[in-house]
Amino acid sequence: MPEITLVAEPGRATGSAESRRLRAAGRIPAVVYGHGGEGAAVSVDGKDLRHALSGESGTNQLLDLRVGDTSHLALARMIQRHPVRHTVTHVDFQVVRRDEIVGAEVPIILIGESDSIKAARATIEQALTTLPVRANPAKIPVSVEVDLSGLEPGGVIRVDDISLPDGVTVDVPGDEVVVLASSGEIGEVGDGGETGDAEEGASGPEEG
Repeated sequence: MPEITLVAEPGRATGSAESRRLRAAGRIPAVVYGHGGEGAAVSVDGKDLRHALSGESGTNQLLDLRVGDTSHLALARMIQRHPVRHTVTHVDFQVVRRDEIVGAEVPIILIGESDSIKAARATIEQALTTLPVRANPAKIPVSVEVDLSGLEPGGVIRVDDISLPDGVTVDVPGDEVVVLASSGEIGEVGDGGETGDAEEGASGPEEG
C-alpha cells in the first residue's frame, strides 16, 4: 500500500494541561517509538490524522511520518478516544521497517449467501469481526473475506478455512470459530413436525 505523508511537530511538552491545550488548538498529542529509540513526544494536526486514517486501510495505513528533518515509516497504534465524543485524544506511532513482520487487526467481511441456510431458515452468528494477522507493513490486507455460500445449517467456519494473501499469517489458533450457523427452524406449526402435533392436541376438544 502507498504511504500517506503525515507531519508531526517535535518537542511538545508533556502533561495533562499541555495535552488539553493542544487538543483545544486542533492538535493531537502523540508518541513516536520503535527500534530501540526512546519515545519522542510529538503532536499532529487532528484533521490531517483523520484524513490519513479514513481510507480503506484504516488504522493499518502505512505512514510517511515527518518529524522535523527526519522521515519515519510508521503505523498508528494505541489510539485513545474520548469516552463520549469518540474523538482521538492520543496516538502512538510505531516506527517499522519494510522488511520486518508486524502484527495488525484486519476486519472480516462476510460475502456470499448459502441456499441451504436460507431454506432451513437458519441464523448466522459472526464470532470474530477482526482477524489478528502478521505480515510486512506493506502487505497488511485491507480486510479478509469469508465466503458463506458453502455453509450448511449447524456448520462452522474456522480461522483455518480463511484464504489469506501470500506473506500473511494469522496470530490466533486455527480452530477458532469465525462464523457459526444454527440448525434452522424445527417443527413449525403446520409443517407436520412435533410442535404442530403438540399444539393441535392441546387445542382440540376432549372426546367423551
